[in-house]
Amino acid sequence: MIIIKDSRQKIGYTKEDLIQTIKKKLKVKSDKEFEEEVISFHIYRESLDSRKHDDIHYVVSISVNLKNEGKFLKLVNNKNIMLTKPKKYTFPHILNTEIREYIDINPDYRPVIVGSGPAGYHAALKLSYAGFKPIVLERGRAVEERIHDIDSFWNNNKLDTDSNVCFGEGGAGTFSDGKLNTGNKDKGGYFKEVLDTFVRYGAPESVGYMAKPHIGTDVLRDILVKMRNDIIRLGGEVRFSNKLIDIDFDNDQSEFGYETENPRYELTVDSPDGIYKISTYSVILAIGHSARDTFKMLYNHNYQIEKKPFAIGVRAEHKAEDINKAMYGDDFRKLYGDSLPTADYKLTYHTRMLDEERSVFSFCMCPGGYVVNSSTEEDGICINGMSYKDRAGENSNSAIIVNINPEDYKDYKYEGIDVLGGLSFQQELEKAAFKAGDGLIPVTTYKDMKEDRVTDSFGTVKPNICGKYKMASIKDVLPEYVYNAILEAMPYFGKRIKGYDNPDTVISAVEARSSSPVRIVRNEHLMAEEYPGIFPCGEGAGYAGGITSAAADGIKTAEALSEYLVDDLIESYKAYEISKYV
Repeated sequence: MIIIKDSRQKIGYTKEDLIQTIKKKLKVKSDKEFEEEVISFHIYRESLDSRKHDDIHYVVSISVNLKNEGKFLKLVNNKNIMLTKPKKYTFPHILNTEIREYIDINPDYRPVIVGSGPAGYHAALKLSYAGFKPIVLERGRAVEERIHDIDSFWNNNKLDTDSNVCFGEGGAGTFSDGKLNTGNKDKGGYFKEVLDTFVRYGAPESVGYMAKPHIGTDVLRDILVKMRNDIIRLGGEVRFSNKLIDIDFDNDQSEFGYETENPRYELTVDSPDGIYKISTYSVILAIGHSARDTFKMLYNHNYQIEKKPFAIGVRAEHKAEDINKAMYGDDFRKLYGDSLPTADYKLTYHTRMLDEERSVFSFCMCPGGYVVNSSTEEDGICINGMSYKDRAGENSNSAIIVNINPEDYKDYKYEGIDVLGGLSFQQELEKAAFKAGDGLIPVTTYKDMKEDRVTDSFGTVKPNICGKYKMASIKDVLPEYVYNAILEAMPYFGKRIKGYDNPDTVISAVEARSSSPVRIVRNEHLMAEEYPGIFPCGEGAGYAGGITSAAADGIKTAEALSEYLVDDLIESYKAYEISKYV
């Protein structure tokens, strides 16, 4: 396969434009030669270059399959044209039919995956295809029911603490922008496999090649149902409203005549039919960043947990059209019509006026999106951002957050536990937001935030919020250094993006769960220290940030689990077969 890198394409380019680019770059002389030599071609990568407003265009890399690659490589001498071999992802251990049937006889070898977010579901898919028949435990509900629970909360302010924006099928990412880009390098091809998986389950093909891929909450919900159905079709299970409440060693002797050195675990699960127990040799803990009760349970069982940095702040809303004009130019409609995507942005600032330098930055930017109430506790308010596929909402919003270090919450303890102090710190902020808004999302304007007064009316920007809100001061919601850092950063952001510091900018609080404040320590085999067969995974465990990196960590963890389990599983199967003839 030949890659033609970084070709320039006009806004609204067509398939014919790509053909002409291929002909020109590879020196194809005629339509006939093109038909004879080109087997296929597709977009390899696409990014938007909007640096010059009167010359916005796409930068497109094209992959071309040719009958005679050597012939064309000899004709061209261009560093942007190169030969490459596509790499196809393969899972390391695929079980044969006999072993798959044995798992039905000895279900202790079925992995249990706690959590159905990106990490949990991608791990479950890989293990299901490999024949391990995993059991997924999800404390929340299926996405079809979850939608109704969340709509009811947003409309009536009645929270279901186990079925909300953070808990339920798909995890917190289900009700987000569905952003799939990541700033990390794709070592091992895991990110590509995640994107390819989303495309296989119904995401647009563009997700596979866009520089900033995005699904949207509406498309992601449909994808989750298809993923779930495949897990079940392949022998796995997904148990909703099943909450893990305890995990301990199971010291009972095996019934199958083969004694392994690997420990077996007993999981206690709370379900609608009552409390029950599961025995298993392997568990993936893909619990998400909001499972505070589970973190406490693991700590009480002496799992090694560390504090880690995270970030907190607010959501800032602007009219999407104003952001579009700032990023594309005032005349972008005249020049490009409706062909440009709703504009996104990325902002970073380092404070100078505070005693200690802080980073202030945009996070989870939602073009044409909504601010959503993502609370999980009755007496707390936390918020997030969400967009649909078309990103056609009136406003664009982003978290504007400030870095927090463990030193900042050294005096906090979560139910008496020092290492979980970050959870208590988050909780205090969310309770303060709840108090400020009388149980609703506290909202102000940038102008009134600066002057520390309660907003009495909104100007050119109206809140685009899913959930009930109240105009209120947010000064007492945030630590003073966070509040002041945001105020210091906003004028700088206004220089970077015209109108960002518009006095009418809508500010909502509090964004407290940008990432997990803890890390569950794991070794080089991705297992919890001193707990063989237990695999902390994903964002909640402190090893990812966002849908794609969490899903990739789920795949890596599934690989590590299969490596851990497979030899022991085969030996157990052999012992079982021999026992039938003794």
